[in-house]
Amino acid sequence: MAREPDVPPRPPCRLYLITPPAIADLEAFTRELDAALAAGDVAAVQIRLKPADDAVVLAAIEAIAPVARARGVAVILNDRPDLARRSGCDGVHLGQEDAALAEARRLMGPDAMIGVTCHDSRELAMDAAEAGADYVAFGAFFPTTTKDTRHRPDPEILSIWQETVEVPCVAIGGITPANAGGLARAGADFVAVCGAVWNHVDGPAAAVRDFNLALTESA
Repeated sequence: MAREPDVPPRPPCRLYLITPPAIADLEAFTRELDAALAAGDVAAVQIRLKPADDAVVLAAIEAIAPVARARGVAVILNDRPDLARRSGCDGVHLGQEDAALAEARRLMGPDAMIGVTCHDSRELAMDAAEAGADYVAFGAFFPTTTKDTRHRPDPEILSIWQETVEVPCVAIGGITPANAGGLARAGADFVAVCGAVWNHVDGPAAAVRDFNLALTESA
């Protein structure tokens, strides 16, 4: 009888933090960030400041990157591969209207982590994967006040992606500890969160613990 091929189990879904769109006090924020990263598993921190000039973004990277790296957490910059390269970020996240993936790869090199927003479109995600994206992001899965959203994918998009493509996928948009487990079970490799962490009633560290518990229980 022929043996079934050994398929390695999918790694557990992990947390992907996104900064608030504005940070009034970098010193206070880095203390909160350090406490949050110490509270549980976090794969990456995306620095997403909008609107902000280059000096503000670079100052935020300078403050945040050492805190994240001390905890073994990747530092991703939103939108700007030029600033990501200049500041030594681990990667960049691109929206559909940002720099082309090929240009970001040229600027940042083969080892950089490059992710692409794909909204609710498997076609956009396939294009990104074929072009060399390290991950694709689908969303917003739930209503969110963090940014304006028009797309509302069904969690099934995560399941279909997981069954057909090896490139990891990120779920984003209105994710809380209460709904993160369902997205993880559907096939998300990462859940990207912002407001549910920084606005948590008991603070960001408590939020990270709650998310980690939800994701562990979904495995």
